[in-house]
Formats: sequence, C-alpha cells, structure tokens
Amino acid sequence: MNADAALRLRGLPRDVRLRDAHASAAGIGLWVFMGVVTALFSLFTVAYVMRMSSGDAVALALPWQLWLSSALLVAGSVALEAASRRVDPARMRRLLLAGGLCAAGFLGVQLWAWAAMAHAQVLPAGNPSGSFFYLLTAMHGLHLAGGLVGWAMAARVAWADPARAGWRIALCARYWHFMLAVWLALFALLGWVTPEVARVLCGTA
Repeated sequence: MNADAALRLRGLPRDVRLRDAHASAAGIGLWVFMGVVTALFSLFTVAYVMRMSSGDAVALALPWQLWLSSALLVAGSVALEAASRRVDPARMRRLLLAGGLCAAGFLGVQLWAWAAMAHAQVLPAGNPSGSFFYLLTAMHGLHLAGGLVGWAMAARVAWADPARAGWRIALCARYWHFMLAVWLALFALLGWVTPEVARVLCGTA
C-alpha cells in the first residue's frame, strides 16, 4: 500500500478501513490461490499430452452433457459478474442466487456426463484417455465445489447486510471467471488433443 492510499484510509471510519483491508487481503489471497491452481492444471495438461502420445491411448467421444455443463458455467459467471455490479439489493441477491444455482447445476450435469461415459464403458481404469477424463473433471469439480463454499458465505452476508457483500461477491465473480477459463481449457484439451495431435506436440509423430 502506497503513502497516498494509507492517508486516504486514515480519513475513513474504522469499520470502513477494516472492510477495505479485509477486501484487499482476500483479493491478494485469491490471486495467489488461482496462481497455484493454474500451475496444478498446467502440470496435469503436460502429463495428459505426454500420456496421450503413447501407443495405447485412444481418442474419447465426449458426451453431449459437457456442452450443457459449459453453458451453465458461462451463465453462472455472467450472473455473478452482474451481481457484483448491482446496487439494488434485491436484484443483487437474485443474480447471486442464479450464479450459485448454475454452479450447482454444472456439478450435477458433470455427474450426468460421468454416468454417460460409464454407460459407454469408458471407466477410470479402462484407458489413459478415460483415466484423465475422470481425473481432470473431478479436480475441476472439487475446486468449483470449494468455490460454492465461498459463494455461500457471500450469500449469507448479502442477505444479512447487502452493503457489506459487494467485495465478497466481486471475489466470487473473479473466481467463477477463473473456473470458467480453466474448464474451457480442459474441455478443449479433452476434445481436441487426440493421440495424433499429442504425438505431434511431443515430437514423436
């Protein structure tokens, strides 16, 4: 924090100063966490490409449910972004609720996609493609479920004291945008990186 910002904070009421300090610390913590998650999924991506370049790897036919879950995640991200910009408490709450419901729906449809894959005899231990499909979607789902915990905390504050919920909703929206970007990257990875493409990327074609 620079000197000008510190002087501005001194002129604010104590509760506002504490709120700004908490928001700043939470924002920095979220950026650090997203950096760690990015590194984790980057390592998974490299491992997936390397494994798909092997001779026993086969391309997956992804279930159509993944398109539906992607649409739900996009809708949730848009709703939370809109909620973070709303001043009207009633409208903000409705948008916040819509974002959480879309995220919960995303997780439900992902489980539906798992059931569809299992019905097609694509199992976690069946082949490298199937193993990574379950691993990557499960890891993403766990991170989104963790985000729902943060969403629930923001929603509780939004219903009790909307004036204090703004920065919490903004952080939720940021995390949802991040989860959407990670999911789109994973979806593209699973759908487009076939064994042939992986061998070209690894220089073994």
